[in-house]
Amino acid sequence: MSRTSVLFVCMGNICRSPAAEGVFRHLAAQAGVLEQFSVDSCGTGAWHAGERADARMRAAAAERGYELSSRARQITSEDLTAFDVILCMDGDNMRDVLAMGGDDRVSLMLNEVDVSVRDVPDPYYGGDAGFEQVMDLLEASCAALLERLRS
Repeated sequence: MSRTSVLFVCMGNICRSPAAEGVFRHLAAQAGVLEQFSVDSCGTGAWHAGERADARMRAAAAERGYELSSRARQITSEDLTAFDVILCMDGDNMRDVLAMGGDDRVSLMLNEVDVSVRDVPDPYYGGDAGFEQVMDLLEASCAALLERLRS
């Protein structure tokens, strides 16, 4: 059985995309289908390469039962062909990925759900409420993504 590969992309790969990766992995494991997926995350920039997710993002995720264990890395041109689904957290990330040669596998994370915003806001410079909002959006969109990819 071939695995569907999913890549989540944000700017630095320490807040939104590792959280999406953790939520998606958790939901797929709960559904008993994690082995059907290859899941990763990355950033458009390399500022945080090798670092764990932001401590505030890890705390917000842990409060909901998610573990964020990945290490930050920058997207590569190889990622654009290696992954079946590439989900960007905001329009700037998507423009950067498309400029690298991304194709119709690239879309916005929140295209998966009917919400009033199109971008998952970057919580890095804000307070705790921003991290909670990101978790709310990612839980909804990852659940919808899992459902779509399973059907």
